[in-house]
Amino acid sequence: MAVSRGGVLFAHPNSIQNAIEYALKLGNNTTTMREKPGEVMGYLAYGHPFLDGNGRTIMVAHSILAQRAGFSIDWASTDKAAYLQALTKELDNPCKGILDKYLEPYIRVAVSDLKEHIATAKGLDGGRGDTDTVRGSNDDPAIQAEYKQQQLKRDERGKGQA
Repeated sequence: MAVSRGGVLFAHPNSIQNAIEYALKLGNNTTTMREKPGEVMGYLAYGHPFLDGNGRTIMVAHSILAQRAGFSIDWASTDKAAYLQALTKELDNPCKGILDKYLEPYIRVAVSDLKEHIATAKGLDGGRGDTDTVRGSNDDPAIQAEYKQQQLKRDERGKGQA
């Protein structure tokens, strides 16, 4: 099935594993993680493997990668609507630094209590604004064309791995 939210089509099911592996490869490189935390988050979000729980799951994974790289994101100070808008733009235009720029003012030294840090972040209560949409079958030619366009954008950016 093809999954989207707010008009953004997430990775084709056959590409989810590649997108997440690429995000983890970027995130496990401490230099890349420090320089491009938004790009890493974008690839984690692009993978979007679940119909529910993606935000919470990727925030935990991203927070661990950030902590390993020696910093944290002050999620409690971010504006959820502005963050989601920047994330949507990152997904639609990968590797342009859109989400990196949004997150930059919220970068802090690594926290010692990661559990508490994540628990204070807004939006982790499972409450939903937009909901994920099952757009239809991946066999649908119109959906296949959307995936093709999406992949072309990513290939143009030199990131065809995900």
